[in-house]
Amino acid sequence: MAGNSSRRGAMRHGKKGATAGSGGVRRRGLEGRGPTPKAADRPHHKAYQGGTKKARRDDRGRPGADQVAGRNAVLEALREDVPVTQLTVMARIEVDERVREILRLAGARNLPIAEASRTDLDRMTDHAVHQGVALTIPPYEYADVEDLVQIAQDAFEPPLLVALDGVTDPRNLGAILRSADAFGAHGVIIPERRSASMTASVWKVAAGAAGRVRVAQVTNLNRALSALKSQGVFVLGLDAEGDVTSRELELGTEPVALVVGAEGKGLSRLTRETCDQVVSIPMGGQTESLNASVAAAIALYEISGVRAAHGHA
Repeated sequence: MAGNSSRRGAMRHGKKGATAGSGGVRRRGLEGRGPTPKAADRPHHKAYQGGTKKARRDDRGRPGADQVAGRNAVLEALREDVPVTQLTVMARIEVDERVREILRLAGARNLPIAEASRTDLDRMTDHAVHQGVALTIPPYEYADVEDLVQIAQDAFEPPLLVALDGVTDPRNLGAILRSADAFGAHGVIIPERRSASMTASVWKVAAGAAGRVRVAQVTNLNRALSALKSQGVFVLGLDAEGDVTSRELELGTEPVALVVGAEGKGLSRLTRETCDQVVSIPMGGQTESLNASVAAAIALYEISGVRAAHGHA
Protein backbone atom coordinates (compact mmCIF):
# COMPACT_ATOMS: atom_id res chain seq x y z
CA MET A 1 0.00 0.00 0.00
CA ALA A 2 1.24 3.43 -0.86
CA GLY A 3 2.96 5.06 2.06
CA ASN A 4 3.51 1.83 3.96
CA SER A 5 6.47 0.47 2.04
CA SER A 6 9.78 0.33 3.84
CA ARG A 7 11.65 0.28 0.55
CA ARG A 8 13.90 3.34 0.23
CA GLY A 9 14.00 3.51 -3.56
CA ALA A 10 14.57 1.66 -6.79
CA MET A 11 17.46 -0.82 -6.88
CA ARG A 12 20.51 0.49 -8.73
CA HIS A 13 22.97 -2.01 -10.24
CA GLY A 14 26.54 -0.76 -10.43
CA LYS A 15 30.09 -2.03 -10.19
CA LYS A 16 29.73 -2.44 -6.44
CA GLY A 17 26.60 -4.50 -6.79
CA ALA A 18 22.95 -3.66 -6.20
CA THR A 19 22.26 -0.61 -4.01
CA ALA A 20 18.99 1.02 -3.00
CA GLY A 21 18.27 4.57 -4.19
CA SER A 22 17.33 7.39 -1.84
CA GLY A 23 13.78 7.58 -3.11
CA GLY A 24 14.33 11.13 -4.33
CA VAL A 25 15.59 12.45 -1.00
CA ARG A 26 19.00 13.49 -2.33
CA ARG A 27 17.48 15.00 -5.46
CA ARG A 28 15.03 17.05 -3.43
CA GLY A 29 17.87 18.21 -1.22
CA LEU A 30 19.51 19.79 -4.24
CA GLU A 31 16.42 21.77 -5.20
CA GLY A 32 16.34 25.51 -4.56
CA ARG A 33 14.56 26.76 -1.46
CA GLY A 34 13.77 30.27 -2.64
CA PRO A 35 15.46 33.55 -1.74
CA THR A 36 17.20 33.87 1.64
CA PRO A 37 14.95 35.77 4.08
CA LYS A 38 16.13 39.13 5.36
CA ALA A 39 18.13 39.06 8.58
CA ALA A 40 15.36 40.90 10.39
CA ASP A 41 12.94 38.08 9.45
CA ARG A 42 15.15 35.16 10.60
CA PRO A 43 14.30 34.26 14.23
CA HIS A 44 17.81 33.13 15.19
CA HIS A 45 19.60 36.13 13.68
CA LYS A 46 20.70 38.96 16.01
CA ALA A 47 18.85 41.44 13.78
CA TYR A 48 15.54 39.54 14.10
CA GLN A 49 12.56 41.88 14.50
CA GLY A 50 9.71 39.42 14.53
CA GLY A 51 6.40 40.25 16.16
CA THR A 52 4.96 43.65 16.80
CA LYS A 53 7.02 46.60 17.97
CA LYS A 54 5.22 46.49 21.29
CA ALA A 55 5.89 42.77 21.71
CA ARG A 56 9.58 43.14 20.85
CA ARG A 57 10.09 45.67 23.62
CA ASP A 58 10.30 44.29 27.15
CA ASP A 59 8.60 46.74 29.49
CA ARG A 60 9.45 44.89 32.66
CA GLY A 61 12.92 46.31 33.13
CA ARG A 62 15.01 43.58 31.52
CA PRO A 63 17.57 44.29 28.78
CA GLY A 64 15.83 45.50 25.64
CA ALA A 65 13.48 47.93 27.36
CA ASP A 66 14.16 51.66 27.02
CA GLN A 67 15.52 53.18 30.20
CA VAL A 68 15.90 56.71 31.52
CA ALA A 69 18.94 56.51 33.80
CA GLY A 70 20.51 58.91 36.28
CA ARG A 71 19.04 60.68 39.31
CA ASN A 72 18.50 64.07 37.67
CA ALA A 73 17.01 62.57 34.50
CA VAL A 74 14.71 60.21 36.44
CA LEU A 75 13.58 62.98 38.78
CA GLU A 76 12.87 65.34 35.89
CA ALA A 77 10.96 62.63 34.01
CA LEU A 78 8.75 61.92 37.04
CA ARG A 79 8.12 65.63 37.61
CA GLU A 80 7.10 66.08 33.97
CA ASP A 81 4.77 63.05 34.01
CA VAL A 82 6.76 61.21 31.37
CA PRO A 83 4.90 57.94 30.70
CA VAL A 84 6.78 55.19 32.54
CA THR A 85 6.01 51.61 33.52
CA GLN A 86 8.51 50.90 36.31
CA LEU A 87 11.12 52.42 38.59
CA THR A 88 14.18 50.29 39.31
CA VAL A 89 16.35 51.13 42.32
CA MET A 90 19.73 49.62 43.10
CA ALA A 91 19.92 47.51 46.24
CA ARG A 92 21.56 49.34 49.15
CA ILE A 93 21.51 52.63 47.26
CA GLU A 94 22.98 55.67 48.98
CA VAL A 95 19.91 57.80 49.55
CA ASP A 96 20.04 61.56 49.05
CA GLU A 97 17.36 64.21 48.59
CA ARG A 98 16.91 63.33 44.91
CA VAL A 99 16.37 59.64 45.66
CA ARG A 100 13.83 60.50 48.38
CA GLU A 101 11.94 62.74 45.94
CA ILE A 102 12.09 60.04 43.24
CA LEU A 103 10.59 57.48 45.62
CA ARG A 104 7.93 59.95 46.75
CA LEU A 105 6.87 60.79 43.19
CA ALA A 106 6.89 57.13 42.18
CA GLY A 107 4.68 56.31 45.15
CA ALA A 108 2.30 59.15 44.31
CA ARG A 109 1.90 57.69 40.82
CA ASN A 110 1.51 54.12 42.15
CA LEU A 111 4.47 53.17 40.00
CA PRO A 112 5.85 49.63 40.42
CA ILE A 113 9.25 49.78 42.13
CA ALA A 114 11.77 47.00 41.60
CA GLU A 115 15.11 46.40 43.30
CA ALA A 116 18.14 45.31 41.28
CA SER A 117 21.85 44.80 41.74
CA ARG A 118 24.36 47.19 40.24
CA THR A 119 25.24 44.56 37.65
CA ASP A 120 21.60 44.21 36.60
CA LEU A 121 21.17 47.99 36.39
CA ASP A 122 24.33 48.27 34.32
CA ARG A 123 22.94 45.71 31.90
CA MET A 124 19.45 47.23 31.81
CA THR A 125 20.77 50.72 31.05
CA ASP A 126 23.46 49.58 28.62
CA HIS A 127 26.14 50.69 31.10
CA ALA A 128 24.92 54.27 31.32
CA VAL A 129 25.73 56.39 34.40
CA HIS A 130 22.54 55.41 36.22
CA GLN A 131 23.53 56.45 39.79
CA GLY A 132 21.41 53.60 41.12
CA VAL A 133 18.05 54.52 39.55
CA ALA A 134 16.35 53.92 36.21
CA LEU A 135 12.89 54.32 34.71
CA THR A 136 11.44 51.96 32.14
CA ILE A 137 9.54 53.84 29.44
CA PRO A 138 7.04 52.29 27.01
CA PRO A 139 7.29 52.69 23.22
CA TYR A 140 6.82 56.33 22.23
CA GLU A 141 3.44 57.15 20.71
CA TYR A 142 4.22 59.37 17.76
CA ALA A 143 1.80 62.08 16.72
CA ASP A 144 0.59 62.80 13.20
CA VAL A 145 1.74 65.98 11.48
CA GLU A 146 -1.89 67.12 11.53
CA ASP A 147 -1.83 66.83 15.34
CA LEU A 148 1.07 69.30 15.49
CA VAL A 149 -0.78 71.78 13.31
CA GLN A 150 -3.86 71.37 15.51
CA ILE A 151 -1.79 72.20 18.61
CA ALA A 152 -0.92 75.57 17.03
CA GLN A 153 -4.50 76.20 15.99
CA ASP A 154 -5.76 75.45 19.49
CA ALA A 155 -3.30 78.05 20.81
CA PHE A 156 -4.44 80.57 18.15
CA GLU A 157 -0.87 80.80 16.88
CA PRO A 158 0.67 80.36 13.42
CA PRO A 159 2.27 76.89 13.35
CA LEU A 160 5.99 76.70 14.09
CA LEU A 161 7.30 73.21 13.39
CA VAL A 162 10.81 71.77 13.26
CA ALA A 163 11.62 69.02 10.74
CA LEU A 164 14.85 67.02 10.88
CA ASP A 165 16.54 65.86 7.68
CA GLY A 166 19.12 63.16 8.40
CA VAL A 167 19.79 64.06 12.06
CA THR A 168 20.85 60.68 13.47
CA ASP A 169 22.43 61.65 16.81
CA PRO A 170 19.88 61.19 19.64
CA ARG A 171 21.66 63.92 21.62
CA ASN A 172 20.93 66.38 18.83
CA LEU A 173 17.27 65.35 18.76
CA GLY A 174 17.03 65.75 22.54
CA ALA A 175 18.66 69.18 22.44
CA ILE A 176 16.41 70.28 19.57
CA LEU A 177 13.36 69.25 21.60
CA ARG A 178 14.57 71.47 24.43
CA SER A 179 15.04 74.41 22.06
CA ALA A 180 11.65 73.75 20.47
CA ASP A 181 10.09 73.89 23.92
CA ALA A 182 12.02 77.01 24.92
CA PHE A 183 11.10 79.01 21.82
CA GLY A 184 7.49 78.01 21.36
CA ALA A 185 7.60 75.42 18.57
CA HIS A 186 4.47 73.32 18.31
CA GLY A 187 6.15 70.05 17.39
CA VAL A 188 9.02 68.21 15.74
CA ILE A 189 8.87 66.03 12.62
CA ILE A 190 11.31 63.19 12.01
CA PRO A 191 11.50 60.60 9.21
CA GLU A 192 11.34 56.88 9.96
CA ARG A 193 14.64 56.12 8.24
CA ARG A 194 18.09 57.63 8.69
CA SER A 195 17.01 59.57 11.74
CA ALA A 196 17.26 59.46 15.50
CA SER A 197 14.03 58.29 17.14
CA MET A 198 12.47 58.78 20.55
CA THR A 199 14.68 56.54 22.67
CA ALA A 200 15.71 56.74 26.30
CA SER A 201 18.83 58.67 25.27
CA VAL A 202 16.63 61.37 23.77
CA TRP A 203 14.41 61.51 26.86
CA LYS A 204 17.49 61.99 29.04
CA VAL A 205 18.94 64.85 26.96
CA ALA A 206 15.58 66.52 26.42
CA ALA A 207 14.62 66.13 30.08
CA GLY A 208 11.11 67.52 30.57
CA ALA A 209 10.86 68.91 27.03
CA ALA A 210 10.23 65.43 25.61
CA GLY A 211 6.98 65.32 27.55
CA ARG A 212 5.87 68.78 26.43
CA VAL A 213 6.79 68.84 22.72
CA ARG A 214 5.06 66.27 20.51
CA VAL A 215 7.04 64.40 17.86
CA ALA A 216 5.57 63.14 14.59
CA GLN A 217 7.27 60.40 12.59
CA VAL A 218 6.67 60.28 8.83
CA THR A 219 7.50 57.76 6.14
CA ASN A 220 8.62 60.38 3.62
CA LEU A 221 9.82 63.75 4.91
CA ASN A 222 9.60 65.60 1.59
CA ARG A 223 6.06 64.37 1.02
CA ALA A 224 5.11 65.58 4.50
CA LEU A 225 6.69 68.98 3.83
CA SER A 226 4.85 69.26 0.50
CA ALA A 227 1.58 68.49 2.27
CA LEU A 228 2.30 71.26 4.78
CA LYS A 229 3.02 73.68 1.94
CA SER A 230 -0.38 72.89 0.45
CA GLN A 231 -1.87 73.98 3.80
CA GLY A 232 -0.13 77.35 3.69
CA VAL A 233 2.93 76.48 5.76
CA PHE A 234 6.21 77.97 4.52
CA VAL A 235 9.13 75.52 4.54
CA LEU A 236 12.40 77.17 5.57
CA GLY A 237 15.59 75.15 5.22
CA LEU A 238 18.57 75.82 7.46
CA ASP A 239 21.83 75.70 5.53
CA ALA A 240 25.20 77.45 5.49
CA GLU A 241 24.57 78.60 1.91
CA GLY A 242 21.22 80.25 2.43
CA ASP A 243 19.24 82.76 0.38
CA VAL A 244 18.74 84.97 3.45
CA THR A 245 20.21 85.12 6.94
CA SER A 246 18.38 84.27 10.12
CA ARG A 247 18.27 88.01 10.89
CA GLU A 248 16.21 88.64 7.76
CA LEU A 249 13.37 86.22 8.44
CA GLU A 250 10.41 88.13 7.08
CA LEU A 251 8.51 84.84 6.88
CA GLY A 252 8.97 84.26 10.61
CA THR A 253 5.51 85.57 11.41
CA GLU A 254 3.89 83.13 8.95
CA PRO A 255 3.15 79.43 9.51
CA VAL A 256 6.63 77.90 9.31
CA ALA A 257 8.29 74.49 9.18
CA LEU A 258 12.01 74.91 9.89
CA VAL A 259 14.05 72.09 8.34
CA VAL A 260 17.36 71.25 10.01
CA GLY A 261 19.88 69.13 8.10
CA ALA A 262 22.58 66.82 9.38
CA GLU A 263 25.79 68.34 10.66
CA GLY A 264 28.34 68.44 7.87
CA LYS A 265 26.06 67.14 5.11
CA GLY A 266 23.38 69.76 5.57
CA LEU A 267 20.08 69.48 3.72
CA SER A 268 19.59 66.73 1.17
CA ARG A 269 19.10 67.84 -2.42
CA LEU A 270 15.40 66.92 -2.56
CA THR A 271 14.67 68.61 0.76
CA ARG A 272 16.46 71.77 -0.34
CA GLU A 273 14.39 71.85 -3.53
CA THR A 274 11.22 71.50 -1.44
CA CYS A 275 12.06 74.54 0.70
CA ASP A 276 10.43 77.89 -0.03
CA GLN A 277 13.51 79.64 1.33
CA VAL A 278 16.94 78.57 2.58
CA VAL A 279 18.21 80.41 5.65
CA SER A 280 21.79 80.73 6.87
CA ILE A 281 23.15 81.84 10.24
CA PRO A 282 25.67 84.69 9.91
CA MET A 283 28.97 83.89 11.60
CA GLY A 284 31.93 86.23 11.96
CA GLY A 285 34.47 83.65 13.14
CA GLN A 286 36.33 80.93 11.31
CA THR A 287 33.91 78.12 12.15
CA GLU A 288 32.34 76.86 8.93
CA SER A 289 29.31 75.12 10.40
CA LEU A 290 27.41 74.69 13.65
CA ASN A 291 26.12 71.62 15.40
CA ALA A 292 22.59 70.83 14.18
CA SER A 293 21.00 71.44 17.57
CA VAL A 294 22.86 74.73 18.06
CA ALA A 295 21.85 75.96 14.61
CA ALA A 296 18.23 74.99 15.29
CA ALA A 297 18.27 76.86 18.61
CA ILE A 298 19.60 80.04 17.01
CA ALA A 299 17.07 79.94 14.17
CA LEU A 300 14.18 79.28 16.56
CA TYR A 301 15.34 82.15 18.74
CA GLU A 302 15.35 84.46 15.73
CA ILE A 303 11.86 83.35 14.68
CA SER A 304 10.51 83.77 18.22
CA GLY A 305 11.98 87.27 18.27
CA VAL A 306 10.24 88.20 15.01
CA ARG A 307 6.96 86.81 16.29
CA ALA A 308 7.26 88.62 19.59
CA ALA A 309 7.90 91.88 17.79
CA HIS A 310 4.70 91.39 15.79
CA GLY A 311 2.62 90.26 18.73
CA HIS A 312 2.39 86.58 17.78
CA ALA A 313 3.99 85.25 20.94
